[in-house]
Amino acid sequence: MTIALTGRPEGLPATMSDGELWRRSVEGETEAFGVLFDRHAKAVYNFLFRRTASWSDAEDLTSLVFLHGWRRRAEVVLVHESALPWLLRTADYVLRNEWRKQHFRRLNLLRQSPAADVPDHAEHVAARIDDEREAKRLRALLRKLPRHEREIVELCFWSGLDAQSAAVALDIPLGTVKSRMSRARTRLRDLSVAVSTVEDPS
Repeated sequence: MTIALTGRPEGLPATMSDGELWRRSVEGETEAFGVLFDRHAKAVYNFLFRRTASWSDAEDLTSLVFLHGWRRRAEVVLVHESALPWLLRTADYVLRNEWRKQHFRRLNLLRQSPAADVPDHAEHVAARIDDEREAKRLRALLRKLPRHEREIVELCFWSGLDAQSAAVALDIPLGTVKSRMSRARTRLRDLSVAVSTVEDPS
């Protein structure tokens, strides 16, 4: 399942608030949901790409996030009239669910037959390869952080949420977000210096 990440539906103003658009979506107005998709899909997509380091996986998962959002639209909680914190929380849920499914699929395959070499026929442009390599490098750095600090980096530093929105997305107190953010900054700074020293000992 894939989706395009550009192109606003006609008929509704781009300045309409998330609150009004979501109210219309709850009433079944698919065009309003299309505007919400156009407004937030790129942020969700980038969030997922940084978690997976794969353009194709991020695109498929973005589709699943908005499909889930449409099905559960009556349960959305907006922050500052924005649906993005809820969507990113949903993205995290969808990603973890997919990882669990993949884990069980691999276990089943190992039980059923020996591993086979599967040729990779995918064609990637050079820019995408470079982007994925950089994303993997950043993911390797982030993996050195505790999970609760890593989540703050992904939401606040990468996805641009403020502390209050991140608190809603993670379902934790605002003060906890701020303290984790401060610790994450310090750890990342120290890790970056350590990695740079190893890569360039001169």
